[in-house]
Amino acid sequence: MPMFMCLLNWTEQGIRSIKEAPKRAKAAQELAKKVGVEIKEVYLTSGDSDLLLILDTPNGDNVAKFALAIGSLGSVRTRTARIWPQSEYLKMISELP
Repeated sequence: MPMFMCLLNWTEQGIRSIKEAPKRAKAAQELAKKVGVEIKEVYLTSGDSDLLLILDTPNGDNVAKFALAIGSLGSVRTRTARIWPQSEYLKMISELP
């Protein structure tokens, strides 16, 4: 199943109401399920992003729906990218012409 990473940054609204983050995280889990995405991991990060989510889903359209839906709530902005585990990208490399 394709995996994606979703980098999130809190908006001003999101950081002002940071104590609501646990409730928002639960709502994000429920929203993800509704659009066919499973949130596998959530990490607080330092640097350019505030949070990193690892997502499993049958297709990229589901991730786009998820990112648009949580972004529309106003607490975070998202950036997503397809990711491949080491075993898969090593296989791809071995199959190069």
